[in-house]
Amino acid sequence: MSSWKKASKSNQKTHRERHQPQSREHLGILEKKKDYKKRSNNAHHKEKTLKFLHKRALNKNPDEFYHHMINSKIKDDEHIEFDKPDEHTKDQLSLMETQDMKYINMKRTMETKKIKRLQSQLHMIDFANQVKNKHTFFVDGEEVDLKKFDIAKRLETHPSLLDRKTNRPRMEDLQKFNIPDVSKEDYKKINEKKEQSYMELSKRIEREKELSVVQQKLELKRLLQQKRKRKPKQIRPGTKDTAPVIKFKYERKK
Repeated sequence: MSSWKKASKSNQKTHRERHQPQSREHLGILEKKKDYKKRSNNAHHKEKTLKFLHKRALNKNPDEFYHHMINSKIKDDEHIEFDKPDEHTKDQLSLMETQDMKYINMKRTMETKKIKRLQSQLHMIDFANQVKNKHTFFVDGEEVDLKKFDIAKRLETHPSLLDRKTNRPRMEDLQKFNIPDVSKEDYKKINEKKEQSYMELSKRIEREKELSVVQQKLELKRLLQQKRKRKPKQIRPGTKDTAPVIKFKYERKK
């Protein structure tokens, strides 16, 4: 019986899909049932989506708040995301992409040593002259002529040293050490050299801070790439001047 069925199927006429009539060829290929099913399923999917969105709009709470409200706006019926502030500077990104941890650590150590050497030479005492403060003199008598009051004579120092709040020697000490006279040009060159040293120190301090931020970001990036059972939690995002603060959950080590 089964052999008869096989024989009957082999002798059957093959079924062919009806083609588009010649008079309707300008309308394109004739749609088959599988094409209709695709178009029908797509239409039903869109209809269900519209019904779901309509239902959600009806049930929406006007007092509801979510963070995307303040991170975007609607312009010409289109959602536009606000630009977030850059977390890294261009120099930090280039260092993170091209250099590794050892190089950053080496450069930071070099900057730290140079900062210590400059600080030991400058002593940072000239900043005391820029601080505004008061110096009160107590004199004998009720009335004193302020125009005739000689401050240099009272402090027992040279008039050119009155602007100094530190390293203000007395006349006795100046006569003792026999300090040679310094011309105005030499004094100006000395001050310029000192200002250059202070500028170099401030730049190196900024450079050391930037390298420390890059080092912290690289360390965090390396730690985040490691496989963990529990996902770490970000407490504070990173900025150009600070690394992000991330809390890692304790995992027992074997």
